[in-house]
Amino acid sequence: NIKRIDVQTADQMYETCHTYFPNTDIAIMAAAVADYKPAQTHQQKIKKSEGNSQIELAANKDILKSLGKIKTDKQLLIGFALETNDAIAHAQQKLEAKRCDAIVLNTLEDKGAGFGHDTNKVYILSTKAEIQSYALQSKQNTAKDICNFIATYLVKDKD
Repeated sequence: NIKRIDVQTADQMYETCHTYFPNTDIAIMAAAVADYKPAQTHQQKIKKSEGNSQIELAANKDILKSLGKIKTDKQLLIGFALETNDAIAHAQQKLEAKRCDAIVLNTLEDKGAGFGHDTNKVYILSTKAEIQSYALQSKQNTAKDICNFIATYLVKDKD
């Protein structure tokens, strides 16, 4: 069963993930949740005043890391990363620090990949396989490659 649940905020996503994760076999954490949020929110417009205004930011909870802490050996946790420098090294660190089984790495190094395009180029790093590199292709084909990777990963898990 695949279940989609719409949320408005990172805090709602955190709570929803923690509600459903214990009964999940495979979690694919593809949402790009902001690292930070405004520390204070206002119901009304903030009026212009003399001088510059500053918005204080507070860190959002790290959903992927928190799920990695409670993940069982029977669950598969797939994270996503967008890196702009030392991409493979940073993705490898994320894989280990967040206790993921695999990380789908997006970089902005290739023209036509990432945000604002119908195409993407990804790498998949995992705890059980060499780094997989995929050519620039449609995002639909990228999704198929991710699903095929997961199926292969699960077969290796049974060996």
